Amino acid sequence: MPEFAELLQGYRRFRKETYPRQRERFEETAVEGQHPKLMIIGCSDSRVDPAQIFDVDPGDIFVVRNVAALVPPFETSPGLHGVSAAVEFAVQMLEVRQIVVMGHGRCGGCKAALTQDYDSKQPGEGGFVANWINLLSEARKPVAEKHGTTGRKAELAMEFAAIRQSLANLRTFPWLTDKERAGSLKLRGAHFSIMEGVLYSLDEDTGEFLPED
Repeated sequence: MPEFAELLQGYRRFRKETYPRQRERFEETAVEGQHPKLMIIGCSDSRVDPAQIFDVDPGDIFVVRNVAALVPPFETSPGLHGVSAAVEFAVQMLEVRQIVVMGHGRCGGCKAALTQDYDSKQPGEGGFVANWINLLSEARKPVAEKHGTTGRKAELAMEFAAIRQSLANLRTFPWLTDKERAGSLKLRGAHFSIMEGVLYSLDEDTGEFLPED
């Protein structure tokens, strides 16, 4: 596990090798601003960095990450709506053309939602996590009924269900669905297998996750 001093070694490699190679791109985006055409909603998990997985240049993707790559449904109640703000900024201000909800294998948030490990916990002891992953309470029911609540098969089904739930929640944002109907915005679901290093894309016609070449 790297300490901050080790991170600085990586930074120095970046300054020596990566930045000179990408300098023109950094300068361009600094002057002209960012104009990504794709947003990725991913998990905070340290093993699934979208920029690394997709091998993109600076400015290519707009990313928001949280526990289990979840999107709450549209609502205007008082509170701080961080994911909704990021979606609004990406769709309305940056005018991205695609949003990809990317879950992953061995997701701790999905496993916790499935097993309900954090229920009845207080904030600071798992309560914040419990409140967040309760977004999956409805999606959990058919998974638990069909596969139980333990084992890799159940966990994988929960990971897939979470992606589908976040896509469904995105479609509760009225101005987002307007753009999707008009054909100016595309929603996609994806699942990255850590064990295989393979990306699976959701075919919404069949409901299946299929491996990319």
